Amino acid sequence: MHKINTNELAEVSWASPKGKFAGAGKQVSEALGRNPKSTDLMERHPFDVEILRVPPGKANCPYHSHSAQWEFYHVLSGAGAVRHKDGTTAIASGDAFIFKPGEPHQIINSGATDLLVYVVADNPMGESCHYPDSRKWVVRSPESRLIRSEPLDYYDGEE
Repeated sequence: MHKINTNELAEVSWASPKGKFAGAGKQVSEALGRNPKSTDLMERHPFDVEILRVPPGKANCPYHSHSAQWEFYHVLSGAGAVRHKDGTTAIASGDAFIFKPGEPHQIINSGATDLLVYVVADNPMGESCHYPDSRKWVVRSPESRLIRSEPLDYYDGEE
């Protein structure tokens, strides 16, 4: 058995150039030995776990959908909103929700304190994401990529 204490994990933080998007995460699965670039399921793990922290007034990332990945969210503390295909829904401590492949979503902290969310995602290989607001795609594959397009910055067209 491999055990860690999430209170002792360092956060990995990020922010977009103009500050619209920001957050930090404790990468629980990676601390437990997950190798996200491996194609070996014993190293890759069948799911990914993160403790996400979104500061007040920020979204954690651009509005997007996954081609193959499921994501489960459980709000640990704070308040905010989830943008989804039907609009926006308020979220608060204790709320749980899930997005299946093809359902666009975005977490927004509309509260006055940090929004803390437990995130569990399955871990499909060959995953891609669509960003409806900027009409772009990202294609991930641990082994190979065959793409013909202009390279774009992650936040291009989002801020």
